[in-house]
Amino acid sequence: MAQKIKVATIWLDGCSGCHMSFLDMDERLVELSEYMDVLYSPYVDQKEFPEGVDLTIVEGALSSDHDVEMIKTIRQNSKKILALGDCAITGNVSTMKNLYGTRAIMETGYGQNADHNESGEYPHLVVPKLLDRVHPLHEIVPVDYFVPGCPTPADAIYTVLKALIEGKEVNISQLTRFGK
Repeated sequence: MAQKIKVATIWLDGCSGCHMSFLDMDERLVELSEYMDVLYSPYVDQKEFPEGVDLTIVEGALSSDHDVEMIKTIRQNSKKILALGDCAITGNVSTMKNLYGTRAIMETGYGQNADHNESGEYPHLVVPKLLDRVHPLHEIVPVDYFVPGCPTPADAIYTVLKALIEGKEVNISQLTRFGK
């Protein structure tokens, strides 16, 4: 048997729906586990992002300084990045924040005292600092693969992962589209 590929998954600013679809692959997860080891994921209790990852599957947009730091760490330590779902590819629902601005978002979340704590800012030691606007992944780092959907269907995720494992091309437009 060939060496397993090292895989990581993460969700950033999104709803986790694509990760739920990942789990919806059901018994096919057992099949995929013969070809890949998941080193980092919301399903794995690993605190630090590992080095030498072959493929990182990223769900969600970039809306905070933490998200940007994380995607840069992922890019540095991953051979390939797969943007999973409409939020990772376009920003999708998360970009609605761009219409209102960070101040309005913070006031909605923290009330009129959003920037009146001791440091003059919202609790950034606990809550990551919001960016001025939400970004899809490719605006910050190079992305190798794009698999749309909201959420991405389990069948599409499985077919793409299987094709990547086998080194085959796949026509994603036959599997899923934006908003589906």
